[in-house]
Amino acid sequence: MAARPWSSVLVTGASSGLGRAFSEACAAPGVTLHLSGRDAARLAATAEACRARGADARTAVLDVTDAAAMQAWVRGAGRLDLVIANAGISGGTGDAQEPADQARRVFAVNVTGVLNTCLPALAAMAEQPPGAEGVRGRVAVVASVAAFIAAAGAPAYCASKAAVQRWAEALDASERARGIRLHAVCPGYIRTPMTARNPFPMPFLMDADAAAARALDGIARGRLRIAYPWPLYAAARLMGALPPALLNRVVGALPAKPVGGG
Repeated sequence: MAARPWSSVLVTGASSGLGRAFSEACAAPGVTLHLSGRDAARLAATAEACRARGADARTAVLDVTDAAAMQAWVRGAGRLDLVIANAGISGGTGDAQEPADQARRVFAVNVTGVLNTCLPALAAMAEQPPGAEGVRGRVAVVASVAAFIAAAGAPAYCASKAAVQRWAEALDASERARGIRLHAVCPGYIRTPMTARNPFPMPFLMDADAAAARALDGIARGRLRIAYPWPLYAAARLMGALPPALLNRVVGALPAKPVGGG
């Protein structure tokens, strides 16, 4: 496993699931964690678990769609070695069409929320000196293998993850010139409250701790795209290469992600 020379880490969506796993995996003596989430009680539990590992965990109850609040929080954190834009929600069509309010909320959290996290982080990192690894800072965007396939059962979710995956990968080219690295994290199915309601088989289902460890190792190794597990990633790429009409017939025959998946 690659070394993780990060003494200051910011994580959104840290109150449960993958966000909590990221937080605990980064927690260690000498590490300051800036953690946000919408559920105060669960966020406090994450912070306590991180403090038990020796970290200085600081919490903020925030909604990533609040641009002003996110700007103030990120810019007020001080030096940041790693920012993980993890907060996200899912939702599908269920047995009908995707509700309009759900589609808007998915894009607001999964796309605008990522921008509200990353843009102030990038601006702050550009002003700080390089760290021990010669990089001013790293920004990891949590997308999904769903970014590579337009699944009819979860249109807004797939599109939102594709948007942030492509944005992070494209932006890395120019940000490298400023000494900043971007990383697009594209995991498969993870055992979290978000996936617990899925009414279909989830191949290669991973525990959140294992998923976080794989992502952090990829970030430490400097990988731009971190997609795993590879069999699911390969399958998504192959299915995504199908003609759209054929893909809709194939995927449309499968159970859809439920409405309001969380």
